[in-house]
Amino acid sequence: MFYDYSRQEEHAYFLEWLIGFITDEKIDLLLISGDVYDGPNPSAEAQKLFYSFLREVTYKNQQLKIIITAGNHDSASRIEAPNPLLQEMNVTVRGVVKRNSEGDIDLDNLIEPIYNDGNIAAYCLAVPYLRQGDYPHSESYSDGVQQLYHLLYNRVKDKGIPVIAMGHLQATGSELSENDRSERAIIGGVEGISPDAFDSGIIYTALGHLHRAQRVSGRDNVRYSGSPLPMTFAEKNNKHKVVMINIEEENVSIDNIDIPLYTSLLSIPSQPSRIESILEEINKLPIGEVNNHSPYLEIKILIDGPDTSFKFRIEEALKDKSVRLAKISPFYPQRGESKITALTFEQLQEIDPLDVANDYYRRNYGDSDMPQMMQEFIKEAIEEVKS
Repeated sequence: MFYDYSRQEEHAYFLEWLIGFITDEKIDLLLISGDVYDGPNPSAEAQKLFYSFLREVTYKNQQLKIIITAGNHDSASRIEAPNPLLQEMNVTVRGVVKRNSEGDIDLDNLIEPIYNDGNIAAYCLAVPYLRQGDYPHSESYSDGVQQLYHLLYNRVKDKGIPVIAMGHLQATGSELSENDRSERAIIGGVEGISPDAFDSGIIYTALGHLHRAQRVSGRDNVRYSGSPLPMTFAEKNNKHKVVMINIEEENVSIDNIDIPLYTSLLSIPSQPSRIESILEEINKLPIGEVNNHSPYLEIKILIDGPDTSFKFRIEEALKDKSVRLAKISPFYPQRGESKITALTFEQLQEIDPLDVANDYYRRNYGDSDMPQMMQEFIKEAIEEVKS
């Protein structure tokens, strides 16, 4: 969902495009580095769409191998549950870091061989999002994650076969989307992982978690493909991509492939403005019926005084416009500090409710006093409550 709107058609459009791209390019391996879903309990509709995609893309591309790792939004055990069925379609899912009978990490379970004509053509370090305790004992989360990648790589580096890696993490030197909480630090701000975790001998590292397609610390072979759709209005200008890697012996080429968007995100005005300016901007929007291709709309309004009518006025102005109102974002002038303090119950009883209302008004709408008419209304309400 995007606010109150279903994105089912948008996701279906992307997945159909991806099937076509994989088929046209004769792709051998698809890496999905989490998040598959936006929460640990995905809807039946979302799961059906995803598994229908896996069935169709593998049916049309018999050569295709798919490796999926869980992200921090996914339920590690839930996403792994269909593995016995998915393996019949050459699909492998890794969500849980398993341990052997001695309590050590089962490293082999995180190393997935990739076959070509019956021979191992490459190894994939299929590492899901790592939670506390999923990595070797260490002084910090980042050290533990690095240790795990080094252990995995050392296990296959001398076999003379290409190695690729997957991860769902926040790498240092990467760029987050503005004002996007879902990308923020997950483990108390200590989870930034140095790209040095990925040995220079790894030919490509496919990362998930950040929504913006990007290289990490200038390393061309360590990348986030980013999300296939914009997840918030902060991402409305992002270029959404898949990353295609071509490996021929020792030659590796990497290309970003633009994903066609089903619909767009629109924010007006460019800077928070008063309602009159917003209505002028709305008047410039295209006239037409609203459908699933219509842009999602965010309106940024400057509120410098109490106004209960602005939402109604905006909705009325949008009635014949071919956009979908998703969000009205209020912005306030510089807020002041409260001048009211109450430390005890007795002090609280001594505060005049009108003073509280005036204090709230000043903090939200600048240093000016509440209009006299509003003060009179509040006084009447106070007297009515007292009586």
